[in-house]
Amino acid sequence: MATTAFGAFSVAKQAKLARAESDTLRLVDAAVSAAAIVTGLAILYRELKRLGDDDVLLG
Repeated sequence: MATTAFGAFSVAKQAKLARAESDTLRLVDAAVSAAAIVTGLAILYRELKRLGDDDVLLG
């Protein structure tokens, strides 16, 4: 989770710098990295939800 938060901060900083410099390639890289972070969080959420479904104590 901490790595993901640091990655999100890094991507936001990269996107801001790319916009300021009008660097399209870096902006595309930032967008792809952001998509990877969102996908990773979605997979983590799905796995945690699936783990909760299997647990008798959690219902």
